[in-house]
Amino acid sequence: MTSDPVFYRARAAAEHAAAEAATLDNVRDRAQRAEAAWTRMAERAEHTQAQRETREAAALAARLAVSDALG
Repeated sequence: MTSDPVFYRARAAAEHAAAEAATLDNVRDRAQRAEAAWTRMAERAEHTQAQRETREAAALAARLAVSDALG
């Protein structure tokens, strides 16, 4: 399984469409629960990506600082 937020958002949108089209309450409820789950996964993946980018930027800044200090 991928941790791509775009994929998760697409799945959430598909489940939203399924919920909108559902005529049975239980089918609509299931699709709404699935939409919420996919949305949470997308949010977690986006948060993880942002944290990773922050860590990588800090590490690069530290390496550049050391490089500058060494000459």
